Amino acid sequence: MRIPDWTPELKPQPAELVEAILNRRGGTLLNLDKALLWSEPLARGWNVYLKAVRTELACSRKLRELGICTVALLTGADYEYQHHTPDFLAAGGTPEQLQALHQHIKTDSRLAPVHPSLDTIETIVIQYAAQMTLEVKVSDSVFAALRQHLGTTEIVELTSAIATYNMVARFLVALGVMPEQPPNRP
Repeated sequence: MRIPDWTPELKPQPAELVEAILNRRGGTLLNLDKALLWSEPLARGWNVYLKAVRTELACSRKLRELGICTVALLTGADYEYQHHTPDFLAAGGTPEQLQALHQHIKTDSRLAPVHPSLDTIETIVIQYAAQMTLEVKVSDSVFAALRQHLGTTEIVELTSAIATYNMVARFLVALGVMPEQPPNRP
């Protein structure tokens, strides 16, 4: 990481903030948290907002995670990809779909992916996330295709998840936040 890992000795933060982050993370601070905790307002807002995006939206978790994985691959945010591929798989995604996503990103991510493991809405979500990430503006044709499959609330929530993880990717990549190392095994 381009900045030092946060510690309470380097920059004291309110105990309730650190505890809230630890509770959301299952008891361990991630490298991302160790960057965010250099700013109390940022860490506090991030913790509340990202919890909502990750766990409180009604939009399909699988589609959200597919959009997030697309963003991670397009932006080179390895940290984000490592953290979200297990969530995509847990939400019903398959390794074949992740492989198709990788292949698509390597070829021409501006076009709709074509792969038998991806259904129509998954293909549209990848194209939507790619356009949001690479061009910001989404074509009318891709948006119209999305509207054929999702309601307004789902579109708003999917869009917010993709936009949010574009922000996360840029934060991670700019600061050089690396994935956590797995624990040493005997």
